[in-house]
Formats: sequence, C-alpha cells, structure tokens
Amino acid sequence: MKLFKKNQDEFNKELLKEIANTQKELESAYSNFENVVDPDLIDSCIYQVNAIQHRYKFLLKQVKNSAPYSV
Repeated sequence: MKLFKKNQDEFNKELLKEIANTQKELESAYSNFENVVDPDLIDSCIYQVNAIQHRYKFLLKQVKNSAPYSV
C-alpha cells in the first residue's frame, strides 16, 4: 500500500504543478488578448484561451478523481 500511496502522492504533486503552469499560461493568454488589435490575432487569442481553459478543466477533474474518498 505504501508504494501505491507514494505513486499517488507523486502524481498529485505533478498535477498541482501542471495546474499552476496552466494558470500562468491562461494569464498570459488573457494578457495577449487584451493587447492585440488585429482581427486575426484576436481570433487566435480566443482559440488559445479556450484551449487552455479546456486543459485547466481537465486537470481539475483529474485532481478531483484522484482525491481519496472522492464521490
């Protein structure tokens, strides 16, 4: 059981790091969106923000599913 717990702890730490990185990427994408004026770049920023938001939601689901005693 200790081996499983150790692997689970490492997995959770990695998930938390990935969530933190994704939050930074999302902040950067919002900043880019606020600073562009070309319509093509605006569209590109919107797609980028949406992609990062989907990844963020996925990671949050992974954390929820890996939590002990999750329902």
